[in-house]
Amino acid sequence: MFRRGFRRGLIRQAARPDVPPLLQRAHKLMASGNYPAAAEAFEGLARAGEARQHPKTAQMYLQAGRARILAGQKEVGVAHLKHGLELMARLGMHGQLRHAGNRVVNELNEHGMTAEAQEIAGWLKTSLPAEFAPMGATPAPAKKPILPTHCPGCGGPVRADDVDWLDDVTAECNWCGSPVRAED
Repeated sequence: MFRRGFRRGLIRQAARPDVPPLLQRAHKLMASGNYPAAAEAFEGLARAGEARQHPKTAQMYLQAGRARILAGQKEVGVAHLKHGLELMARLGMHGQLRHAGNRVVNELNEHGMTAEAQEIAGWLKTSLPAEFAPMGATPAPAKKPILPTHCPGCGGPVRADDVDWLDDVTAECNWCGSPVRAED
């Protein structure tokens, strides 16, 4: 039998994957409002992830796009947003594409970029299979527990409607893969 302390150590090790310091830095830069530096950090992560075919690469492009738009570099920002969404489509990540695409459209509209929002909304309609229709009326999902707003591992934003749930109270961070437990 394992000693009690030994087992706990294994659980702790398995619960927290190694979070790249650059990812933590990128999230801190974004949170502090240093959008140009955050964009550069997320772009570096995205390029490196794309070279390694990392599954989180699309998220990095989406965040780089947000940062560029917030830095006033709208054309580059929209290009990153489109590339991130296209990666999700190519990888068959239809559920994530629907959530991320709808959020991108809403955020572009909030920033007065309605033409770009309409273009992406139209692309989503043609890119998603019917069962993942982007703006269709769907029944309200079962209420999920309340998650922290940011991942304790990497500092990235966490949204209950946009994560993979590991169990009833634990979700996986879209950025670093750390388990994020719901608040009591």
